[in-house]
Amino acid sequence: MKHRYLPMTDQDIQEMLQVIGVEKIDELFSDIPESVRFDGELKIKRAKSESELMRELSVLASKNKDLKNHASFLGAGVYDHYMPVIVDHVISRSEFYTAYTPYQPEISQGELQAIFEFQTMICELTGMDVANSSMYDGATSFAEAAMLACGHTKKKKVLISGAVHPEARAVVNSYANGQYVEVVEIPTKNGVTDVAALEEMMTNDVAAVMVQYPNFFGQIEPLVEIEKLAHTDKGMFIVSSNPLALGALTPPGKLGADIVTGDAQPFGIPTQFGGPHCGYFAVTNKLMRKVPGRLVGQTVDEEGQRGFVLTLQAREQHIRRDKATSNICSNQALNALAASVAMTALGKKGVRDMAVQNIQKAQYAKTALEEAGLEVTFNGPFFNEFVVKLTSPIKEVNCKLLEQDIIGGYDLGVYYPELENHMLLAVTELRTKEEIDTLARELGANQQ
Repeated sequence: MKHRYLPMTDQDIQEMLQVIGVEKIDELFSDIPESVRFDGELKIKRAKSESELMRELSVLASKNKDLKNHASFLGAGVYDHYMPVIVDHVISRSEFYTAYTPYQPEISQGELQAIFEFQTMICELTGMDVANSSMYDGATSFAEAAMLACGHTKKKKVLISGAVHPEARAVVNSYANGQYVEVVEIPTKNGVTDVAALEEMMTNDVAAVMVQYPNFFGQIEPLVEIEKLAHTDKGMFIVSSNPLALGALTPPGKLGADIVTGDAQPFGIPTQFGGPHCGYFAVTNKLMRKVPGRLVGQTVDEEGQRGFVLTLQAREQHIRRDKATSNICSNQALNALAASVAMTALGKKGVRDMAVQNIQKAQYAKTALEEAGLEVTFNGPFFNEFVVKLTSPIKEVNCKLLEQDIIGGYDLGVYYPELENHMLLAVTELRTKEEIDTLARELGANQQ
């Protein structure tokens, strides 16, 4: 019989005790005073056989609402996108999924090249000069960018748009608290950063202006206008971007961004309960030596053959802690590989086509919802997410949608009290016309 674990028999236990020289298992705990030892039976279910346990877990798992049987319009940072089948095939190879840090380049060329390709593709998407080997997630990357800007400019204040993902703002605030950095929120207007308010907030002590593109509401920020203000008095411009959107939108690097961060989840990384993800971090050449994490560089060996090595590791593992640019000592190599494989399988044309489909289907959904009597809150250009106003609590509406095998949108009232009963809907390339029409019909009926 095939076991998923190694069972322990009574004979195994006795042989173990004989080897270590004790008669009973209780003797292993003799150093613990009897007064604090637990004496009795724990109030838990009796142990089940493997077949019984698997049956019970399967029943519990079947209660989950998954993306195989439901159409998802839930985004807010984690999206249901097409994954080329080759992704799982490659990342399931043992030389990749068991790999950790490629400290020995002579035996890690495959891993190093995979990371190098990831860095290269991120640079092409963002329009930046240099990208690192990945970070834990998009929010972590964004916060690290804020700390880099403060260290580079020797200033202790950052301005962050209220249209940035609330959880990303929370991470930035956590980082800032430890570094004694002041974080000030920029108001929003019609779903995007209020440029007029930003202009008034710009002072010579601002290290950086931080925005999201597309932002949390799916709207396209006016980066050209914001960039001009951000670079006032030698401040820096930090942009968090959905990398898939950059297949169709002008890259932030072409619009003057100093640092571009984001999450590679749209490429080859499933939603999987919200993680793990893979953050990316890209900068201009002048900031190359201040990038957190690690970079893989391309070189040649003594025989002139191409090779890859870790380089510019300005981390506290390798240099004095007080000189380190970051305390992050690892990266998401396996997820970065998944993203690289997905981008390679799609190709430049495929990435652009996928991005355009997101735009077109979201536009179709917007029109269908308006025709069904719903109000779309913001009227600016957007990528694959937009906000609709409902007359009922979002939680109630989403419960009704589940009955139709639809996973509804995000309840914006959780973080934005002024947007109570507003739903953030995500429409990706995987959503069909029938699914969108069903959503519009159900939401429209809810408005009656």
